[in-house]
Formats: sequence, structure tokens, C-alpha cells
Amino acid sequence: MFDRLKSVEDEFVSLEASLSDPELASDQPRMREITRRYKDLTPVVDCVRRYHARSADAQAARELLAVATADERQALDLELSETEAELSALEEELRLLMLPKDPNDGRAVIIEIRGAEGGEEANLFARDLYDMYRSYASAKGWTVEVLDHDDSDLGGINQVTMLVNGDTAWSRLKFEGGTHRVQRVPVTESQGRIHTSSATVLVLPEAEEVEVEIDDKDLDVDVYRSSGAGGQSVNTTDSAVRITHKPTGVVVTMQDERSQIQNRARAMVVLRSRLLKLAQDEQQEAASVERRSQVGGGGRGEKIRTYNFKENRLTDHRIGFTIYRLQDVLAGDLDEVVDALTTDQRARQLAGQD
Repeated sequence: MFDRLKSVEDEFVSLEASLSDPELASDQPRMREITRRYKDLTPVVDCVRRYHARSADAQAARELLAVATADERQALDLELSETEAELSALEEELRLLMLPKDPNDGRAVIIEIRGAEGGEEANLFARDLYDMYRSYASAKGWTVEVLDHDDSDLGGINQVTMLVNGDTAWSRLKFEGGTHRVQRVPVTESQGRIHTSSATVLVLPEAEEVEVEIDDKDLDVDVYRSSGAGGQSVNTTDSAVRITHKPTGVVVTMQDERSQIQNRARAMVVLRSRLLKLAQDEQQEAASVERRSQVGGGGRGEKIRTYNFKENRLTDHRIGFTIYRLQDVLAGDLDEVVDALTTDQRARQLAGQD
């Protein structure tokens, strides 16, 4: 591990020198790449330097012990024991820091939420998820931009697409993709019976224009009149946009803005991100598997997580994790759930399973 860490330190020093080069400012794509890499390596190098400093302290304590008097030995033994314990903790920290990084860390995130099985109750639950992620983003200091939304008749959401921007947004939200199941008495239920419904969440890393080349000849662009809940027209011009990427069959629609140009621009943001995700899956020899594993058919049996209102319980079925603080989670306190998923992923990486 320490041979690899030496090469990391060397790369860090080289990046530091590059960042001080005034000519770098004229090459913005390269500057972004170098800045991102420098930021990724900073915590690793900080930890390595702390390890080297404590190693030097431990060596000094051993040398002093060799010539210490009986009175000095007890204090030096204690100092050496504490330093070796710190070194052990730093080694573990370095092992975690050297795990393969997710290539999408640091990116903004596109989240699409849709009501799935359960009729209007599924749409109401989709709104609960939407509110939950907005509250979580607010607590983290991230920004949220709603790209497109379609409200349902009773105040739920047929579908919503939003862009979440923050340094840690991807690393904290990437586990949310999949079918979310809710068990509760719907507001539409007069007999007090518990129903099971579901909503789907799709999580995509935002793609930059330079990363995904899209040929206009590969696009079918349709424009039509925007409609709101219940099908009523929300404006009198053909401003809604549907873009189909013919080579992949990916379809994106946008209708929130009154301008066709704005809706097309937003649709292209989502299209690029979907195509980036497909390309990443193909590089991992799993084209489109991730999207299917996240969304599937939206069926209740494909759930990744269950929200049980009667028991105030949330269960993440992927790792067998359960907490009885459902209302807190829905209010945006997702950290305990995300931390458990992150810990599980790191454990699998350390075991060579991921």
C-alpha cells in the first residue's frame, strides 16, 4: 500500500505545480480536471503526512527508550503505546481512502421520481419522496432546481425531475435509485385498510457537454402543448418538448417552461446524463443494467426499501437495515440510512466483492 501511496504523493506534488502555472487558466477543461483530481488526492496526502509524522514520533520514542532510566521508561512506554495506536488507526483510514473512487463523485445529480403501482396513492407517495429529498438537500446545503414536474389530480406527483448540486450530492444520493414501497392507510381509503403502493426513483450523474457528443441527426424532436393535472392545458403555445435519441431509444420530455427553447435545453441536460450513465454501464460490461436495477418495472416486489407508517419503520432490503424513525427520515434526516449503505459498500470493497 505504501508503494502506491508514494506515487500518490508524487502525483499530488505534480498537480500542485500545475495549478500554479498561469497558462492553465487558458485551458478550462484541463483546469477542471486537474482541480478535481487535486481535490480527490488532498485527504489521502494529508493522512499520509500525518502517518509519516507519527511514525517519526514512534521511532524517536523507541530510541529514547533504549537509553532511558527506570523513571523515564514508564512515560515513554505510554507515549509509544498511544502513538502506535494512532498509527494503526491512520493505516485503517488510508485503506479506506485508497479504495477505488466512484468516478461520479463531485458531480451534480439528476433525480427522477414517478408514482408507480397503487394509483393516486403512489403519486402521493412520490410527492413524499420529493419533499424528503428536498429537505435532505437543504440540510446539506445543496441547491435544487426542478427541471420538470407533473402534478396529479389529488396533489401528488405523476413525475418530477430535479437537479441537485453539491460536492457530496452524488456520494450521498447514489443509493436512492430503485423502487420504494410504502405501506399505510391512504387518504382515499374510507375503511382504514393499509394499502401497499410504490414509487420509482432514478438517480443519474449530470453529464457535461464535452463528455457526451450528441449528433443532431440522431434526435427526433417533437413539440406539443403543455398540460397540467387532469390534462388541462397550461399554456396556449406548443412549448413542451419530447426528444428521442434514436440510437439508444432514450426519450426525455420537458414542459415546465413556457419557452420551447428552455424546455429543449433542459431536456438535453437530462438526455446527456442518461447517455453518460449508459456509457458508464457499457464500460463495466453491464449496459443499461443499472437503470433496470434501479427502476425495474416499478412493481411492489422489486422494492429496495419499505416505508411502513403504522410501525414508524423504514427497512432497506439491500442490506437488511431497519430503523424506527420513519417520520424523521421523511422530514429529510436520511444520514443514518445513507451511512449504513456507505459502510456496507466499503466493507464489500475491502473484501474484494465490489
